[in-house]
Amino acid sequence: MSVNYLIKKIMSYFFILLFAVWCLFPIYWLLSTSLKTNLQTNSKPPVFIFKPILDNYKLIIQDFDIWHIFFNSLIIASGTTFFSLFFGVPAAYALAKFKFKGNTDFSFWILTTRMAPPIAMLIPFYVMYNKLGILDTHIGLILAHISLNLSLVVWIMRGFFEDLPKDIEESSYIDGASYFSTFYRISLPISRNGIVAVGILCFLFSWNEFLMALILTDDSAKTVPVGISKFVGFQLIKWAELAASAIFMIMPIFIFLVFFQKQLIKGLTMGAIK
Repeated sequence: MSVNYLIKKIMSYFFILLFAVWCLFPIYWLLSTSLKTNLQTNSKPPVFIFKPILDNYKLIIQDFDIWHIFFNSLIIASGTTFFSLFFGVPAAYALAKFKFKGNTDFSFWILTTRMAPPIAMLIPFYVMYNKLGILDTHIGLILAHISLNLSLVVWIMRGFFEDLPKDIEESSYIDGASYFSTFYRISLPISRNGIVAVGILCFLFSWNEFLMALILTDDSAKTVPVGISKFVGFQLIKWAELAASAIFMIMPIFIFLVFFQKQLIKGLTMGAIK
């Protein structure tokens, strides 16, 4: 092993370690802040060595509002994911497999719905929801999130379905299967990694979305990003409780990603057949 090769290897490991520290430090700081008192969180210079406490987590667990916004986010993110996949996956299959007049234009129109900034749609949404009486409801925010995530589902899954060899589907047609049967029994199982990956992305985008949840909800359908802002006051920010609630809210997402990380990686890096 040459000296130059050894130096390059050491340098590469050093930069990887440096990048890991850069990425993980915010998580460490959030966790350490949640284990401090409010006095320690506001100390200057910052306190790195301290006695951890769990009082902040006890306050969060005993807070009914925290559980309320947690289940709101769970219902809204799950509903958004289900209906985005329910409508988006068949639409992606149709655009990928059936060439009709206006196919390209229709696909581009779906993509443009993602290009528009969400803040530009807030006033129309608010006016429409106010007239329909669905402000501050789960179904209202689910519909708003579907409008943001549907194009993502269609464009990612369209690439998966385009990778499917025609021979597989043609063999199914020869055996007497219908278009729907081929889609349900052949195409969907083969593309399951892509479906899981795009489903995870939809869930995360809905869980983390702040702007529409802030404007279109009040108390009944308030979600996590909006709900934990109650710890930010006019004269005082309760950093310790805010950090504890943030840790509490990201734990389900962390557990969710641990269980489905293989499908997510495969779905985002590989085609339907590879």
